[in-house]
Amino acid sequence: MSAPKILSTGRCLPRRIVTNQELSRQVDTNDEWVYSRTGIHQRHFCEGESGLDLALGAARKALERAGLKGEDIGVCLVATFTPDYASPSMACMLQKELGMKEDTVCFDLNAACAGFLYGLKTAHALLSDAPRPYALLVGCEVISRVLDMTDRNTCVLFGDGAGAAVLRRDEEASWHTVFGSRGDPESIWVQGPGPEPSAVHMEGKAVFRFAVEVVEQSIRQMLAEEGCDINDLDLVVCHQANARIIDHVAKKLKAREGLFYKNMDRYGNTSAASIPMALDELVKQGVLKSGMRVLTVGFGGGLTWAGALLRW
Repeated sequence: MSAPKILSTGRCLPRRIVTNQELSRQVDTNDEWVYSRTGIHQRHFCEGESGLDLALGAARKALERAGLKGEDIGVCLVATFTPDYASPSMACMLQKELGMKEDTVCFDLNAACAGFLYGLKTAHALLSDAPRPYALLVGCEVISRVLDMTDRNTCVLFGDGAGAAVLRRDEEASWHTVFGSRGDPESIWVQGPGPEPSAVHMEGKAVFRFAVEVVEQSIRQMLAEEGCDINDLDLVVCHQANARIIDHVAKKLKAREGLFYKNMDRYGNTSAASIPMALDELVKQGVLKSGMRVLTVGFGGGLTWAGALLRW
């Protein structure tokens, strides 16, 4: 048995902060309406920065904190549904910019908001015979480029950002995971390259029902495998889509106050970046410490979901 050991984290955000009040000048909304339904007050939007700029910023912080350089990395993965290019991949551009060796395994993957955890599972597997023992995993999104700014039901939800982690395999450790998919092009969808402009479309009620179902189900499955109660955990870090989703699940599971971390008030929904950004914020705050039992759950378009319970 083995598990991924996260050695360090990093995050990077665009400079521009967009408040609900600013959005109210573009669409029929206000801070009270948005916050009461989502828990979001503001988000960051790129203005001059590229996705690669964000990914590089987060990756460099994670590498520096791990005491490593690009040449030490054997696997480089980027989870994203909003890359700068269909090709080359963002992972390949990181390889170039960070000076990784040419035999480094590099590619992007798209599991929407569950992408970071899909990447964690993939990186752990690839490290079993990678040329070097460390992986760089980045969740990076520039969702502002695929928002319909006339649709108040979606444009208020999302933000841009990147989170990164450096990890290795720990052959003495164990972890529990959950992965799932349910093909559904109607609840959440974004057009790909083609004549029609890309934009996020979402059926909010359907997504809410899906999210509360799979998050609770995933957590219960991993708790059963671990043989513990929800309140035996040190932290639960869900994809930061909506405060009402997280609060609903926490209440159903009778979790203690503060166990489920929330930061969407400052960043909005950053899709594949939300979990690594939250982990980095918790490390920076001194809340997330070595040895803690941490449960993470992601869910989103596809539909996809994923969970991981591991020791920090």
